Amino acid sequence: MAVRKVQDWKGVTPAAPVHTNEDAATQTNLGFVHAFVAAISVIIVSELGDKTFFIAAIMAMRYNRLTVLAGAMLALGLMTCLSVLFGYATTVIPRVYTYYVSTVLFAIFGIRMLREGLKMSPDEGQEELEEVQAEIKKKDEELQRTKLLNGPGDVESGASTTLPQKKWLHFISPIFVQALTLTFLAEWGDRSQLTTIVLAAREDPYGVAVGGTVGHSLCTGLAVIGGRMIAQKISVRTVTIIGGIVFLAFAFSALFISPDSGF
Repeated sequence: MAVRKVQDWKGVTPAAPVHTNEDAATQTNLGFVHAFVAAISVIIVSELGDKTFFIAAIMAMRYNRLTVLAGAMLALGLMTCLSVLFGYATTVIPRVYTYYVSTVLFAIFGIRMLREGLKMSPDEGQEELEEVQAEIKKKDEELQRTKLLNGPGDVESGASTTLPQKKWLHFISPIFVQALTLTFLAEWGDRSQLTTIVLAAREDPYGVAVGGTVGHSLCTGLAVIGGRMIAQKISVRTVTIIGGIVFLAFAFSALFISPDSGF
């Protein structure tokens, strides 16, 4: 009898481990969180003291802050979505290749930022600030010429005294268009755009999109609220060095995270 029980027990096939939907959901959530943290971190260290930051800061001192913020954020939101789409398009390539190529790019970005930061003088950034001021002054002169041609009005809102406009038209004023175009052109080909593309190639694209948008919102909102005071007090040298360390940290993390881990 005992022999038969042993034989029956040996004949039983062990049950295969069951993978529940909760495991997949947890993996997906971790991927989103990791991508979100990575995107918001690199955007903040890339954008603080950058040209787009100065554009928002200086324009907010001269014009309606809400109009400037709306134009800049629309441009940055469009740029973030385009960059994520470019990065996501590379997922047709096997993930192991895009993962390690992006890791090498992060390392290169980090080393370059560290070198740039160490070579900078403590008051670095004033030259770029003056360049942005000259560019905005040129746009102002164009707006003044437009005002003379179209009749008197409020340059800030683009409204004419003879044709009263509704409040929502403030968002489609020449100032809104100027903030949008200047920010979009300054961001195109910038380090933060390239970083977003690289992140979207290796991380969860939704997390990168949300994290990038939040990072841009924080930087642009800070520039609009603080204006020139914040722009002058920010040490571009310190931010650049910290940015280099952050990029190198993400590159170093590839030694401990598998490409197939999903986050």
